[in-house]
Amino acid sequence: MSEKTPVIGVLALQGDVREHLIALAAADAVARPVRRPEELAGVDGLVVPGGESTTISKLAVLFGVMEPLRARVRDGMPVYGTCAGMIMLADKILDPRSGQETIGGIDMIVRRNAFGRQNESFEAAVDVKGIAGGPVEGVFIRAPWVESVGAGAEVLAEHDGHIVAVRQGNALATSFHPELTGDHRVHSLFVDMARGKRAPESL
Repeated sequence: MSEKTPVIGVLALQGDVREHLIALAAADAVARPVRRPEELAGVDGLVVPGGESTTISKLAVLFGVMEPLRARVRDGMPVYGTCAGMIMLADKILDPRSGQETIGGIDMIVRRNAFGRQNESFEAAVDVKGIAGGPVEGVFIRAPWVESVGAGAEVLAEHDGHIVAVRQGNALATSFHPELTGDHRVHSLFVDMARGKRAPESL
């Protein structure tokens, strides 16, 4: 992949799509919503936003984008999942809803809603490996955490003893929502991945 400005899609089926589009543009990417296979074919990378993982799963199948997305991730397309997006990138969910599917891509087991319900949402400073400039402000909203990772996955951050950021090759995932804070460093890390760069101070 060249050093050109990457075109990064945001899976626009449900969740905080607009906030990711703004954050990606601020991180020097061309950002566009993706709902259908033909739109997926035109992007260099994809963000899977927060929302409700079961709903995103069902809509991805309904819109015919689930299988093409799995194929692109297997072929090395950079992908970044936040909150529900982290669940979508897990190879295994500890407590899946009936019929819930994932895209996969990261050898990890994820627990849904692990940090509590909506009214237990919180913010916390999180040190993320590979991101310079001090901790990232993490917004946790009905957030999952990672129960365990396989040998191919690298833990980038923990909070309160639980894994909250993981990378495996072309795939990145966080339990929290950096798109809600105005701090675009995590998105910049992902844009660098989409340019084919290695993450600073990491991997």
